[in-house]
Amino acid sequence: MEARELGVPGAWLFSPPVFPDARGAFAAPFQAGVFADTVGHPLHVAQANTSVSRRGVLRGVHYADVPPGQAKYVQCSAGAVLDVVVDVRTGSPTFGAWDAVRLDGATLQAVYLAEGLGHAFLALDEGTVTTYLCSREYEPAAEHGISPLDPALGLPWERWIPRHELVLSDKDAAAPGLEEARAAGMLPTWAACRERHRALLAP
Repeated sequence: MEARELGVPGAWLFSPPVFPDARGAFAAPFQAGVFADTVGHPLHVAQANTSVSRRGVLRGVHYADVPPGQAKYVQCSAGAVLDVVVDVRTGSPTFGAWDAVRLDGATLQAVYLAEGLGHAFLALDEGTVTTYLCSREYEPAAEHGISPLDPALGLPWERWIPRHELVLSDKDAAAPGLEEARAAGMLPTWAACRERHRALLAP
């Protein structure tokens, strides 16, 4: 298993070896030991989510209040997604920055997002299956979003699928832009996220 940090601090790409044979292929997209050695602490899994999406479905940008936050380990097991991490932590040196990677059922790579980061993905194929391991159970009052179409962010959806083919939920379509959310005090702070990370590193 190889791992590298993405352009947004606190986000990592994990690339497992894939073993094909006459039956198909096998891989282990999550390996607890490699994860802990890379990130510095274990991943506590409280909930696993799976979505099935048609081509053009755009989910996010979602994030959770910190504390406690919700870390995610995201993997695409069928089809393909453009997976995007956004730094929505106010006070962060990379606030507003993002990075994007393609995840698919052939490479079985995965992305880890620490607490406080924003996450979105675009389904590139019909019947795309995405699963993510979450460090905490879903808490509706603590979950929020910013618009994935915020022009100030400039997320790269239209490089992959024309804008008129994008499919968003009503909630995601109505989400505020990043600056609007910042001005309203809706975003996690860099200080709170660093404190949460220090707590996870504690023996």
